Amino acid sequence: MLQRRHAVVSVGLTALALAGVWAPAAQAQDKPKVALVMKSLANEFFRTMEDGAKAHQKAHAGEYVLLSNGIKNETDTAAQIKMVEQMVAQKVDALVIAPADSKALVPVLKQAVDKGVRVVNIDNRLDAAALKEKGLVIPFVGPDNRVGARLVGEHLAKQLKAGDKVGIIEGVSTTTNAQQRTAGFKDAMTAAKMNVVGVQSGQWEIDKGNTVAAGMLRENPDLKALLAGNDSMALGAVAAVKAAGKAGKVLVVGYDNIRAIAPMLKDGRVLATADQFAAKQAVFGIEEALKAVKNKTPQAQMPAEVKTDVVLVTK
Repeated sequence: MLQRRHAVVSVGLTALALAGVWAPAAQAQDKPKVALVMKSLANEFFRTMEDGAKAHQKAHAGEYVLLSNGIKNETDTAAQIKMVEQMVAQKVDALVIAPADSKALVPVLKQAVDKGVRVVNIDNRLDAAALKEKGLVIPFVGPDNRVGARLVGEHLAKQLKAGDKVGIIEGVSTTTNAQQRTAGFKDAMTAAKMNVVGVQSGQWEIDKGNTVAAGMLRENPDLKALLAGNDSMALGAVAAVKAAGKAGKVLVVGYDNIRAIAPMLKDGRVLATADQFAAKQAVFGIEEALKAVKNKTPQAQMPAEVKTDVVLVTK
């Protein structure tokens, strides 16, 4: 049996501990290091993403070392920028990132690319204009959020009638995926001739989603539905609907298909959500990054986009 030699594990211990990966330093140096930087690990979606990445690394332990981390809340962009800087300082070969802000992360990612790090974008697409300004090509590996949200909105519209009032609870408004999901919801509502009474940010979080939903319900006593840009905000909306005494009268939809939403889909508290396969998203990004490292593909020659699936989930 092989025995761990704790004396050599201490080299690079901090970096490896971030990902829960333990390997002798000499062995780790022979394998590419891939950093996974996510948004809030308080969000079940990103914990699922991290679990999927760790499972993939465990199954391919001879191929790469994984370093993973995430910020404490969805809007702590400064902490995520610092996290990227730390990963680059640890001389990772590749960086897979779900950016907290579509524009603010671009400068630090440019610094990473300039130092030879291959960068791949997942979950929330980086801003095209900001990338162009920096002369950057960073592949986006992920689903079409607008299409996914439209699928959810179209399913909701079948339960409503033209002219019904609905409210949209948006994610962090500076993020492209929040904007795209709102656009997809609006596409479906416009096509079905619904009355969108407001779009307000719940910042991807349960409590803020609850506050926004409660306000919309107070301001619009005849509101018929709430469309939440992720399932965390949908959980907050469900609680607000119950508190307002309108359970069964105001429909709620979400996006992400986290585990906590399953019982609500089953009993009707949530009508529908979209599954973009959280456990696979990071893996798709990691595989794209490893391919570029292995083939020594320059960042500028990496593909601009790799589409992944998104599907409607109902009861």
